[in-house]
Amino acid sequence: MLRHAPAPDARSRHPSCVGWWLLATLLLPPLIGHGADQAQFGHAWSRNMASSERALPARFDPRTGENMVWSARLGTETHSTPVIAGGRILIGTNNGEPRDPKYSGDRGVLLCLNEADGALIWQLVVPKREEDIYFDWPKSGMSSTASVEGDRVYLVDNRGVVLCLDLHGLANGNDGSFTNEPIYYAVQPTNTLNQGAPAAFHPDGRLKTDAPTPNRIELGPQDADIVWMFDLSSGAGIWSHDAAHSSILIRGNHLYLNSGTGVDNTHKKIRRLDAPSLVVLDKRTGAYLARDRDGIGPNIFHSTWAPPSSDGTNIYFAAGNGFVYAYEPLPPEVTPTTEPRTLRTLWSYDFDPATPKTEVHRYNQNRTEGPSNFYGAPVVHDGSLYIAGGGDIWWGRNDASFHRLDLSSTPPRLVWRQPLVRHTFATAAIADGLAFVTDTSQNLHCFETATGTPLWTHALNGETWASPCAVDGKVYVGTRRGGFHVLAATREKSVLYEANLGAPISATPVAANGRLYVATMTHLHAIAVPRP
Repeated sequence: MLRHAPAPDARSRHPSCVGWWLLATLLLPPLIGHGADQAQFGHAWSRNMASSERALPARFDPRTGENMVWSARLGTETHSTPVIAGGRILIGTNNGEPRDPKYSGDRGVLLCLNEADGALIWQLVVPKREEDIYFDWPKSGMSSTASVEGDRVYLVDNRGVVLCLDLHGLANGNDGSFTNEPIYYAVQPTNTLNQGAPAAFHPDGRLKTDAPTPNRIELGPQDADIVWMFDLSSGAGIWSHDAAHSSILIRGNHLYLNSGTGVDNTHKKIRRLDAPSLVVLDKRTGAYLARDRDGIGPNIFHSTWAPPSSDGTNIYFAAGNGFVYAYEPLPPEVTPTTEPRTLRTLWSYDFDPATPKTEVHRYNQNRTEGPSNFYGAPVVHDGSLYIAGGGDIWWGRNDASFHRLDLSSTPPRLVWRQPLVRHTFATAAIADGLAFVTDTSQNLHCFETATGTPLWTHALNGETWASPCAVDGKVYVGTRRGGFHVLAATREKSVLYEANLGAPISATPVAANGRLYVATMTHLHAIAVPRP
């Protein structure tokens, strides 16, 4: 159904891309950095899990060293997909393998590694929220994927706080308006409810003058440098759930991100009915500029997992109420106001019209009937939008489906819809007239993009939380049983390689600068064909 609008241990619980090219070139610096960096989740704005890299190996083996460049130890749980920019790799994990004795216990960690050899350059180590485990699920670490532009890293940390970081860390000094890293990284007394940053901080990172003397920690050159922060909980009024999971879309001077708002610990109540699902911040200052006002909040079945995408003109967002929305982006320069502006809604698409739209939490734990939601991002490719979604893996119905929408008309036209076996976390990979998507019923599916015709399905023998990556005529995908699979990206199914990497995989494989990067829960592997 389409609607016009007037002128989005944790191993068993955590969720874990031209016609507009000229416009894109004029509006902002490219998100892909020098050479063939992969500076955010998915290719450029489109979120397409496909890459133009070439000459990547079909097989590798960390045990024998076959096609291995290096392997780096992570934590004990890694749900974040790596990004590669400026000779550095950023990946979120937990503190299960501490690198600095001053950081003990369960924490969220963002590692900045040297692209050449995987060595640590700096790390962001953030204490857990303590008020309620459903705000910041134990051991889940830093689940969000970073986005990089120039020397700035944008991230939603495990506390639901948006951070702008200096790509160079504290080694080149403490840059930006925020200088209270010694307090933010230290464990503080229990926070006030619905405040992601420690209680000593205002939403914008200013220190409260009337707060008790906070704890401090001594920092060094291998610690992260926060440029600015914005607390989504106290600043935008969201209600965090499970673990913050976002990937920020950078467009001009603005950051577009899914807010992460969702149910409370009962899984049957929305505490912040008017909380935004899509938020826009100024990338230079962190100022809260705009939000959606589509009444999404009351009908979020679980949480707001899916990051937004764009075609260079509009913003596309798969919300927690089972609708996909198109928004008009903000003008290039916007002055902050007391109340954030309202994003102009262009249209909304009901992913599954037959499902309930009100009182959705009556269907909690109903495996046959209930609303839809999304985990993966909408993908924009050649004038179409591809989106996979359906019932919630933990609390909702079992079925799921994969849709293609034609964006040449407003509202868009449904071109085709194909069922998936059960639940999906996937963001699609679109390449050479083929669409690849996974489901949690342990399948990799290949569809023809023109007609939606199912071409083949491959049994992965393990549940998938990651998305497939299509690159160099191959499709790479990992499973929660540690299986890693490489198939030919062709109309006929051809299995090229299958192996077990010894640890569960939540992260999507990434190709950049002649290498393939594969993260398991415990290790990041850099893979390439040996140079002569």
